Amino acid sequence: MIYVHWLILTTYILAIVVTMVTVLMDHRQPAKTMAWMLVLVFLPVVGIVLYFFFGQNTRKERLISQQSLDQLTKRSMLEFAEQKNLLLPENHQALIKLFASQNWALPFKDNEVDIFTDGYHFFQALLQEIAKARSHIHLDTYIFCDDALGYLVADALIAKAQSGVEVRVIYDDVGCWDVDGSFFERMRDAGIEVHAFMPVKFPAFTSKVNYRNHRKLCVIDGKVGFIGGMNIATRYVQGKEKVSKNRLTKKRETVRTAWRDTHLRIRGGAVYGIQRAFLVDWYFVDRTLISNRRYYPDNSLTARKADSPSAVGDSIIQIVTSSPIAKWPDIMQGYVRILLEARKYVYMETPYFLPTEPVLFAMRTAALAGVDVRLMVPARTDAKFVEWASRSYVHETVEAGVKVYLYQAGFNHSKLLVSDDTLCSCGSANVDFRSFENNFESNAFIYGRDMALRMKTVFMQDVGQSVLLEDAEDLNRRPFVKRLWESAMRMLAPLL
Repeated sequence: MIYVHWLILTTYILAIVVTMVTVLMDHRQPAKTMAWMLVLVFLPVVGIVLYFFFGQNTRKERLISQQSLDQLTKRSMLEFAEQKNLLLPENHQALIKLFASQNWALPFKDNEVDIFTDGYHFFQALLQEIAKARSHIHLDTYIFCDDALGYLVADALIAKAQSGVEVRVIYDDVGCWDVDGSFFERMRDAGIEVHAFMPVKFPAFTSKVNYRNHRKLCVIDGKVGFIGGMNIATRYVQGKEKVSKNRLTKKRETVRTAWRDTHLRIRGGAVYGIQRAFLVDWYFVDRTLISNRRYYPDNSLTARKADSPSAVGDSIIQIVTSSPIAKWPDIMQGYVRILLEARKYVYMETPYFLPTEPVLFAMRTAALAGVDVRLMVPARTDAKFVEWASRSYVHETVEAGVKVYLYQAGFNHSKLLVSDDTLCSCGSANVDFRSFENNFESNAFIYGRDMALRMKTVFMQDVGQSVLLEDAEDLNRRPFVKRLWESAMRMLAPLL
């Protein structure tokens, strides 16, 4: 019996050694490599199980052929070539070229943008656009809940499918783990094409649980596109009851707060970028190559004015995607370049702040150079481990001169950036390791003073619902145990 014991122990040690060698040979960031080493050493059995599910590196796996990607990109490239008098802002030409050359994120002019900062107005607009659909509806979302709002959206999609409109839906398998399968079967039975993104089936695909489609995209008839941070769930319109203390009256109050988020509706050529992002994902889940001309209708300002004389548009937009199979972390590189090129200010909102070293370095460098760098994070998140791990990063940015705001009015799930009154960004990417390295993400990068000022207004309105970190706690007198715990959680940040 004793030999069995030694056999099991030897096998386990061999497995740990092989796993460690694999981690080393993946050439990850040193911080991420060290984090996995610590997990494997100090969490017996549990560590190797965690690595099996969340640590295996599939970044180099080719999930879509280059030939197919070229076909899916060709149509948007043709539409780009047809633009006349496209004048790119001189101070951002290097950033635009970076996205265009690495990501095929082509800049399109004359776009009209509406900003939604709450679920009520966003879902009302989404349902209105769905009702107007005549050709096709393409929906790509991380979470599609089977709650009251989810059924409302599903019913709207079913009604359009039954009227002859093509409806395609992609949802993330892990994001919808708690959604009953019958919810999606009901849509399939009604004629909607529905696919789960990268289903996790034990044990064949368990390593892919770490690589999720976090995008939130919708395209209506190739003319209207939505992009941002909102999933389909009642949490954006209903929220939860929360007991808090009113700072003015000093009385305890019960309030019901919905999640705060930011989403965009776009009309114009940039819809081609959203369409391309969806169709690339669709090829991955369905292996159907869709590149027909009718999915890229004329979205020029002239054509839009023919349909609606009141149509406007003066924004240049690039739809930038990132994924674990891309050669470069495009959205992260964009954030770094914006921070290092900023002359006056950079304002950022993110629900989870676990920055990669390049982003953290760029934030500190910009702040130390005198740029007004401001960061807004929720006072309380929906994930305690992430909240604890982020605190040490937050305090490190404060030491460099970054102003950090804690959003008080519920959970702020918004992901936005605005800089120098000349550019802004909004999408699905958080400022964390997972969004920059592991998830499939999409952001709109918008160039133009008008949109930058509008997004700046959104940020300043959120400031009115926030408190400065320095006012919320004494940074120099934080308990040692608290600081130690936050530092320990920080070591796991690359894995969260």
